[in-house]
Amino acid sequence: MHPSEVLFQGKRQPLLLPACDHYAGSEKLMRKSMALQQELGPLFDITFDCEDGASAGEELEHAQLVVRLLNDESNCHNRIGVRVHDQSSEFFEGDVAFIVGGAASKLAYVVLPKADSVEDVARAIELINKHAAKGGRTAMLPVHVLIETHGALRDAYAIAALPQVECLSFGIMDFVSAHYGAIPANAMRTPGQFQHPLVVRAKLEIVAACHAHGKIPSHNVTTEIKDTAVVANDAQRAAAEFGFTRMWSIHPDQIKPIIKAFTPRLSEVHEATNILTEAIKANWGPTAQNGRLHDRASYRYYWSVLQRAKLAGLALPDAAIALVNHDTHTEST
Repeated sequence: MHPSEVLFQGKRQPLLLPACDHYAGSEKLMRKSMALQQELGPLFDITFDCEDGASAGEELEHAQLVVRLLNDESNCHNRIGVRVHDQSSEFFEGDVAFIVGGAASKLAYVVLPKADSVEDVARAIELINKHAAKGGRTAMLPVHVLIETHGALRDAYAIAALPQVECLSFGIMDFVSAHYGAIPANAMRTPGQFQHPLVVRAKLEIVAACHAHGKIPSHNVTTEIKDTAVVANDAQRAAAEFGFTRMWSIHPDQIKPIIKAFTPRLSEVHEATNILTEAIKANWGPTAQNGRLHDRASYRYYWSVLQRAKLAGLALPDAAIALVNHDTHTEST
């Protein structure tokens, strides 16, 4: 049995996705993002944006561009998704039909903006599945849902429970705007976004809903694109204080600071390696290190540290690599 099977005892493990979700709207930025992904590897996802990326009157042409790029050989990691128009838009069904139908096997996920209820999301998923099947996709196409309306926040727990939903992402700017001045503009940026009670409540409810169902909570955008220290600080606070495991990027310079902030420190990796090595020796029974007791509850935590480090491309020590690839059945036989 693999350590993950021992620690989770047949239960579904929490999903793991790259920590950075980079949005790109124009052809120039899409191609630049794809080139960077080729250079760095699948350490971050790219979301092609139809909602805000398509110029008025050129929605169909934009969808055609998205399909061409998704099917291009430069999409070698298959870690590119698309944000379609919202369901109230006249372009929503066309986006889904053309993009999902035309690139079903290459899409990593579909992002649904401005849903207002779990019923909205369920209807959208039904349409997505219809066109994914027509496009020849047999595997379930993951769906990411932007939580940016009162109704979506109310239904966050139910939305996260939908099997096809992989990620809930906080749309802070639309959420604040939906309060029509009751939340001040400074709550859309730091430090207000981490202090205003209504914004803090929204973030916590999204994170709690995701972790209850093993899904990915994605933190909102940082609009400061020149000062990467602000981006790094936002990402660190989102992870350490709120429990987010992923975050938006809207500029290539934001990608590396976000990845770094969500990547476990090397000292944590070494600690996790030592603890899990002793756990295996004890056949996953309780152990003690440095005067602290460890059992399967803490083993699950430290196992997730190694998984997140591996996903982020961190150079793992040999002992950690051995743990990730460990097979206790093979060893015992």
